[in-house]
Amino acid sequence: MRTALFVTCLNDALHPQTGRATVSLLRRLGVSVDFPPRQSCCGQMHYNTGYRKETAKLARHFVDVFGAYDEIVVPSASCGGLPSEAYERAAQASGDAGLLRDVRAIAPRVHELTRYLTDVLGVEDVGAHFPHRVTYHPTCHSLRATGLGDRPYRLLRAVDGIDFVELPAEEECCGFGGTFSVKNGAVSGAMNGDKARHVRETGAHVLAAVDNSCLMNIGGRLTKDGHAVRPLHLVEILARTRADGPLADVPVARNGALR
Repeated sequence: MRTALFVTCLNDALHPQTGRATVSLLRRLGVSVDFPPRQSCCGQMHYNTGYRKETAKLARHFVDVFGAYDEIVVPSASCGGLPSEAYERAAQASGDAGLLRDVRAIAPRVHELTRYLTDVLGVEDVGAHFPHRVTYHPTCHSLRATGLGDRPYRLLRAVDGIDFVELPAEEECCGFGGTFSVKNGAVSGAMNGDKARHVRETGAHVLAAVDNSCLMNIGGRLTKDGHAVRPLHLVEILARTRADGPLADVPVARNGALR
């Protein structure tokens, strides 16, 4: 079984630690994972802005890079969902019958990370240790498009030492939405303000999610407002073990009490 990591362009450029954590976790679980260096953007921004033919070019590149792999694991619900949600329509818009055939073949092999862990590997307790108070934001794409359901919650609740608290109004969007936050700045800012307020209400010191784009958005607002909540991709929690100890700059939770 040949497995590849599609790290996504945002993670590669701004959050390389997420890619490293993904590889570390998968190897700990016995998965040998490759990183094809020719990988590029999934085309989400192009597709969401209406550029279907341009998306088709990136879909072709994706197929060329990952076509030989049996499994493609993606630490992003947003980018991980695009091959099954958009590539077929992009191929149809370009009139490329060969691409249409290829994207239909590869889509079932692309797995968002938490779905891969729970559904493909069949694990929930991945041997993680994280003694901090954590809340979780279910990003819009993971909630409404990719349909991750309670998979991230099951993985988090199985983490040793964690003090997990539910996020109020968790289903509300953070206001990022890719180009939405650029085109509708005022609305996006108001939504983000509400989300940041709910995060603060939990008393959590770490905010987890499966999309770094949303974590950047919420984390930026929390920092701007002077609140020390650490945004952290879910896999960076799952990759930590007891040998790593607690995070150096985050309060430790012991038996429900923080210190």
